[in-house]
Order: sequence, then structure tokens, then C-alpha cells
Amino acid sequence: MTVLASTSGDVLNYALAVFFVVAGAALAYMLVRLGGTFARLSAFIRGTERDLLPVIVKSGGTIDRVNDQLDKMDVVTDSAVSMAESADTAVRAVSTAITTPVKKVSGVASGVAHGFAALRARKDVGEAVNVARDAAARRESELDEELRAASRPSPDGTPPAV
Repeated sequence: MTVLASTSGDVLNYALAVFFVVAGAALAYMLVRLGGTFARLSAFIRGTERDLLPVIVKSGGTIDRVNDQLDKMDVVTDSAVSMAESADTAVRAVSTAITTPVKKVSGVASGVAHGFAALRARKDVGEAVNVARDAAARRESELDEELRAASRPSPDGTPPAV
């Protein structure tokens, strides 16, 4: 069979054969290029792994040291809270120790003043004693309320004036 005496089916078979040869060559070229890309990618990953692992190890050590320091700060803050609670207890004890005698002395002074005034005005000792007791109790109550009001925060949220 000569080339000029070929039928259309033969021409299509030759064209198909040429197409498969060209497609195979193109596919082989792409696979070779893809293999080169994978080789470069593999080298890149190895290099990244080689360079990044020491950084990760160092950052792990740094995180461990930071955690140790945070543990120490936790102890310090616990100690500070304990000291603040102790100071608060001491201040309350001193405040109670000071305010109780002051209230009593203020009540006695008010009772004596009102009692002598009632004795001079009414000339009755029993009534003067009752007036003195009432005045002393009233003064102690007033002073206690003044101290409570001084320890409350003001409505705008500012701490009480000392």
C-alpha cells in the first residue's frame, strides 16, 4: 500500500499514532519536570526541617523558663495577698482597740456634761443620773454611726476620706 493509495481510515490511524507519540512525549516531559519540582520541594522541606527544629527546641526552652518565672510570680502574689490580709486584720484590730475607748470617753464626757446641767436645772440627783446615762448612750451611738459613715465609700465610688 502506497501513501497515495491510502484510505481515510489509514490516514486516521496514522494521525492517531502521531497524536499518541506527541502526547506520550509531552506527558514524559511533564512527568520529568514534576519529578524535578518534587525533588526541589523535598530539598526545601529538609532544609526547613533542619533550620526550624533548633528554633522550636529553643522556643520550647524559653517557654519552660517563662513558665518557671510565672510559677515564682504566683508564689509572690500569694505572699502579697497574705500580707495584705494580715495588714487588714492588724488595722481592724488597732481600729477597734482605739475606737472603743474613744467612744466610751466621749460618752462619759457627754453624760457628765448633761448630768451636771440637769442637776443644776432640776436639783434632782436621780433624774440627773438618768439624763447622764441617756446622753452617754446617745453620744456613743452617734459616734459609732459617724465612724461607720466615714468607712463607707462615697456614692461616686471614691474611697472614704481618712
